[in-house]
Amino acid sequence: MILIVVKWPVRPEFDERWPELVREFTEAVRAEPGNVFFEWSRSVEEPHTWVLVEGFRDAEAGAVHTASDHFRKAISEMPDWVSATPSIMYVDSPDLAGWGPMGEVQPRG
Repeated sequence: MILIVVKWPVRPEFDERWPELVREFTEAVRAEPGNVFFEWSRSVEEPHTWVLVEGFRDAEAGAVHTASDHFRKAISEMPDWVSATPSIMYVDSPDLAGWGPMGEVQPRG
């Protein structure tokens, strides 16, 4: 599995509209056969920053993703909406299959 986390510093004038601006891209990525998850969250500590957590089945699925028309379209539009270069973490792990339970925290009674 490939796990990617990207911090998107968004220009203040686009911050509230971010989910709308990336909706078409988000829906297209989620429809890719090799996509496992693609989730946006707003940072609670960094103003005007959105965090994207995405997972793809394997390197082949990642390559299909970055070669897609919707990826190229989004990458061509996003420079107008960001205030700085996004930061990324990329992990390719054959041992990771997706989300699993966190052993340290269980609901009480």
